[in-house]
Amino acid sequence: MAFPFEKISGWIREPANPCPSLKGDQHADVVVIGAGYTGLSAALSLREQGVDVLVLERDFAGAGASGRNAGHLTPTIGKDLPTLLRMFGEERAQALVRFADEAVEHTEHVIERLRIECGYEPNGNILASVHPKHEKRLREAATVALRLGGQVRFLSSDEMRERGLPRAFLCGVLEKRGGLLDPGRYVTALRKAAIDAGVRLHEHSTVQSIDKGKPVRVHCDGGTVSADSAVVATNAYSGVIGFMPRKVVPLRVSLFETEPLGTPQLAAIGWNGREGIYTSHEVLESYRLTARNTIIGGSKVVRYAYGGKLAEGYDPGTFQIIENAFRERFPELEGIPVQRFWGGWIGLTLDFLPMIGVVGDQKNVHYGFGYAGHGVAQATLTGSILADRVVGRAHECEKALARRLWSWPLEPLRYAAYQAITRTLYAVDARTDRQARKLWTEKPAAPRRASV
Repeated sequence: MAFPFEKISGWIREPANPCPSLKGDQHADVVVIGAGYTGLSAALSLREQGVDVLVLERDFAGAGASGRNAGHLTPTIGKDLPTLLRMFGEERAQALVRFADEAVEHTEHVIERLRIECGYEPNGNILASVHPKHEKRLREAATVALRLGGQVRFLSSDEMRERGLPRAFLCGVLEKRGGLLDPGRYVTALRKAAIDAGVRLHEHSTVQSIDKGKPVRVHCDGGTVSADSAVVATNAYSGVIGFMPRKVVPLRVSLFETEPLGTPQLAAIGWNGREGIYTSHEVLESYRLTARNTIIGGSKVVRYAYGGKLAEGYDPGTFQIIENAFRERFPELEGIPVQRFWGGWIGLTLDFLPMIGVVGDQKNVHYGFGYAGHGVAQATLTGSILADRVVGRAHECEKALARRLWSWPLEPLRYAAYQAITRTLYAVDARTDRQARKLWTEKPAAPRRASV
């Protein structure tokens, strides 16, 4: 069976007039590698302070995770907050929660300050259960979040129904901060703001190597950039250029988008508050409504390619799994077509936390990446933190991320570990889905489905 597949995503297209690729030898005060949220935010902040900035992008700005994600602006941090508390203790866990909240607030400020029209809806996101057995876990998560200073609220089943949420989601934890946006329009607006500010952007300029000296020299196919400092903002693509390949690995996540829902379909599912939803599975599912009244969802399956390569994009097996999950969560929408699938690579560290630091004998190669799928907010803030680092100014949020950085094991152990861990997680989730399926088949018949 063939699936409709988008090479990048349903959010973004390559600009009609991309910026020219790098030619010859050039100099800048700072060279930034990567034109996603992190790189563009860093470049824009530096340029606003009068710094001469040159940005290198292997494709076009936003072609990576920044233009491929589902658009959830969320204060989620780490694997989960109870795990953070056990790993780091209360004081550090509180600092991490503050970092995540500040990331959302900072991103909202950027949207407002630059007057970015990205359809931002500050309606929050909900971590939801699909089976009653997860209620205890969600209540614990809400309790820990409140203890650490998070702005959350546990929603009982009755409260979920009062909010008009789709009936497959039984109870949940509402993250009051954040909401949903169009990630393609957001990163495209950052690109325009950076160019308008005088940032020298070179698209279709693949980095081959980095010489970490004074100056830093970054080599591309078409030329070389020398600079006093560098910012590496390559996230899941870091291993491709050989930068700290054992600190962050690329995992492939796939998404889908339905055809637009008509008035009967929207009425059938409710979802009046249009909150983002992600589930309490071991490998979560995510769902959201868009401004064009489609549903975008997916995740549930992550793919890792041996050696840390970028896993292939067209993945029929995964597409079928995430569509099947969607059909089970939204039985009212039987027959609504899926118009496209796409995917992208997230950067994952061993502790699920982003990394910020500096390397090189001259301590002039700064880096920030590893957002574990929560990069809309975290990457935007990290870009500003890196800009502060370059000009010698400390950012108050940076201290929360200071820690020993763990390395992923070498191959073949890394691939074997991935296979063992994901098999276990998928088995747990499959059992949950079977139990949820049984729960619904034992209930009285649902109201008549709306016509498609």
